[in-house]
Amino acid sequence: MEDSKIERIELVVDQFDPGDAPPLRLDQFLADRLSQFSRARIQKFIADGEILVDGHVEKASHRLRPNQKVVLNVPPVKDTTVHAEAIPLDIVYDDDHLAVVNKPAGMVTHPGAGVQSGTLVHALLHHLGSSLSGISGILRPGIVHRLDKDTSGLLVIAKDDLTHRQLSRQIQAKMAGRTYLAILEGELKQDEGEIKAPIGRHPVHRKKMAIVATGKPAESHFTVLKRAPGFVLAEVKLRTGRTHQIRVHMTSLNCPVVGDLVYNKKTTGSMAARGRLQLHGHALHATKLSFFHPANGRLLEFEAELPDDLKRLSIRLFG
Repeated sequence: MEDSKIERIELVVDQFDPGDAPPLRLDQFLADRLSQFSRARIQKFIADGEILVDGHVEKASHRLRPNQKVVLNVPPVKDTTVHAEAIPLDIVYDDDHLAVVNKPAGMVTHPGAGVQSGTLVHALLHHLGSSLSGISGILRPGIVHRLDKDTSGLLVIAKDDLTHRQLSRQIQAKMAGRTYLAILEGELKQDEGEIKAPIGRHPVHRKKMAIVATGKPAESHFTVLKRAPGFVLAEVKLRTGRTHQIRVHMTSLNCPVVGDLVYNKKTTGSMAARGRLQLHGHALHATKLSFFHPANGRLLEFEAELPDDLKRLSIRLFG
């Protein structure tokens, strides 16, 4: 359900006095005049074509002239309630404060743009009810950290806000352990190594991440477990948790994750290759997770073996 009423806001650009600064950009004008909306939401209005200048869609950088009419049609508010869905879920651990789940590849962690059902959050609401923390907002109840859609493995879920805060602090303070198994396409010269390279949005492809000087610090430590011609099985430990961190870091060594549709430009980075290899996602699995229980301080350690598709691929490549 959604509210079908569209709010229309009309603004007229004032005359500029002599000696004024250059005409304002469209986004700056709107931020000054529409304080009820955040800058991010204003940018989205512009990108979605909800704002017209004299009847035309313009870019955020458009310079306004005196007496131009700026019209915003505020889209109806959507119902953001997330409902429980009876989706099978592998719950590894569950108590009054938190739970640990083993997410399958192909499942999105929480609702977002274009994804309003079938997520881990929908499954959590079915299996754990409404006893989830609310710090991350109504679309991400209980979610302390996330895994990419095509990454499988362990996630900790908070059932109350205090537990959520303390788990988040452990991750930020590098007290929580997160270890992945990755099947990589390429040859790693070293048997082990550490990658320290900042990660941020790709300067051109905004849906991708990249190693950029202005990015956030990112550290990954890898150990080669097995080798085969053209492929490596590696254990990768995170010291930080940036978006796509392992995928970007290993690609920087010319060893992208097998089946990675975004970063692997070699022979296995396509849906056709996934089909040939019988993969449900890419070959990255969060295999180990450890942290101190916020309620009693006890160290909890969990391990999830490779899912069947990655297990078959590992045997096929490495024996």
